Amino acid sequence: MKKYLVEFIGTFFFVLVIVCVVNGNDNAAIVAPLAIGSALMIMVYAGGHISGGHYNPGVTLAAFMRGACPAGDVPIYMISQILGAILAAVVGATLLGKGTIMGGTAGPTDMVAGFTAELLGMFALAWVVLQTATTKSTSGNSYYGLAIGFTVVVMAYALGGFGTGGCFNPAIAIGTAFNGMAGWGSAGLSIVANIIGAALAALAFKAVYSGE
Repeated sequence: MKKYLVEFIGTFFFVLVIVCVVNGNDNAAIVAPLAIGSALMIMVYAGGHISGGHYNPGVTLAAFMRGACPAGDVPIYMISQILGAILAAVVGATLLGKGTIMGGTAGPTDMVAGFTAELLGMFALAWVVLQTATTKSTSGNSYYGLAIGFTVVVMAYALGGFGTGGCFNPAIAIGTAFNGMAGWGSAGLSIVANIIGAALAALAFKAVYSGE
């Protein structure tokens, strides 16, 4: 079950970045390849030690044929990946007001979109930090700084344009409010969303990591 949850979460964020960057960025042709490739990189770093970091039914098939993935895992891996992709498509369409959900376009208020973007961005950042920098199975790795830094890059590309500016950090939210870059209402929204996102990431990490 732990491996399948990792595949679901990794595929969700991978596809969410694709949907939000490609549909929500005027310079998508320039930034999309970097953001998409980086999204895959950070999720492989974060989940590879648990599930192999496939996030792709084709990769799962190839791993199975090579003998690197048990036959019993193949269908559930693929289902987890597809469900993650579908949820990401729905969330992305809802945030952007672009794309369709069951035949209708969805677009929430700026407050809801900003809160959701902050929560998801903080979840992704905390998830990668916990998986790459706090576990025995990744102890001594030389990549966690790269993975964590690029998580911020990717989430800023994908989720930074939804009202709050993409803080993913309560300290940044407070600093930008003091500086006048953001209002206190926006900062408060970011802080609450960040706390919830971080807590959810910790719960998800504890659910999938059994190395300690």
